[in-house]
Amino acid sequence: MVSTLADVAEAAGVHPGTASKALNPESRHLVAAETVKRVLEIATKMNYQPNSLARGLRTKRSYTVGFMVPDLINPLFPPIVRGVEAVLGPAGLSALIVNTDNDPKREMQLFDTLVNRRCDGFILATAFRNDPVVKEIVKRKIPAVLVNRLTETQLLPAVVGDEAIEVREAIDHLVKLGHRRIAHVAGPQNLSTGYIRLRAFKEVINAVGLAEADCPTVVSTGYNESAGMDAIAKLLARPGPRPTAILAANDQLAIGVIDGLKAAGLDCPRDISVIGFNDIPMMDRVHPTLTTFALPKHQMGVEAAEILRAWIEGDAAPEPKIVYLRCPLVIRESTGPAPTN
Repeated sequence: MVSTLADVAEAAGVHPGTASKALNPESRHLVAAETVKRVLEIATKMNYQPNSLARGLRTKRSYTVGFMVPDLINPLFPPIVRGVEAVLGPAGLSALIVNTDNDPKREMQLFDTLVNRRCDGFILATAFRNDPVVKEIVKRKIPAVLVNRLTETQLLPAVVGDEAIEVREAIDHLVKLGHRRIAHVAGPQNLSTGYIRLRAFKEVINAVGLAEADCPTVVSTGYNESAGMDAIAKLLARPGPRPTAILAANDQLAIGVIDGLKAAGLDCPRDISVIGFNDIPMMDRVHPTLTTFALPKHQMGVEAAEILRAWIEGDAAPEPKIVYLRCPLVIRESTGPAPTN
């Protein structure tokens, strides 16, 4: 049996208008806190579902947020989604999640679809460094927040990891272990995560006095294991001494690198140490367990959703500032002392 607003109001001993105000995040401040608590508890017990269509007709809002994700198969994104939903749900908002497959054309098509569904705002985990969707959002003055990626010109608020600092910490860790030949498997350069980490790698190598010739880079076409295997094959085919350590631009690339090392008869970390980024699930279960940076994925989703929620609910448009979240280096089995040969 479906519970109605009248059922909730009767069970709570209040007028239906009072129950309606208590259930609406935008008006519950008009109701006594004790009454709001009672109405919310009863509504939960009765599994009451508000009529969002009727509410949308009154307020000219859809109470939905478009959440654009580049790759739903990538384990990085589900914890971010959970963080977003943890904020949106209590605020009476629902996320419409779409997968763009990192395809700019598909991204624009899905954006148009969500706009036609009158989404109140957007969370974008899909931004390219030069992204037409972001420019269109700014042009239309739609509330939106970037998560995990940045654009070349900062037009919207964003929540990301502090990648330049993380690269420095990775190199410092490897240098302390005696490594002097450190390679970087970079991510795609049309994405900020790939571009910033590659730029930081080159800057840090110079800053710590390592020879550029001993610290080669390979730019991957994607953030996946097959791209990591391709990258390590290229690095091992280079003339001269092979690297003793590799910094990969994400965990999936790092796993591909380790698989490629095994295929070549090399051991990680005895022959070559490997570091990843993001600490996606199961990195403490693979062999060897992966040294990586623990991106606070759930917190990232929470922070982005909080910025968007406040904006949608009437706060002034925020400055397009970047919220940097610290990502601790989790040292596991895939890094060890540099080989002596």
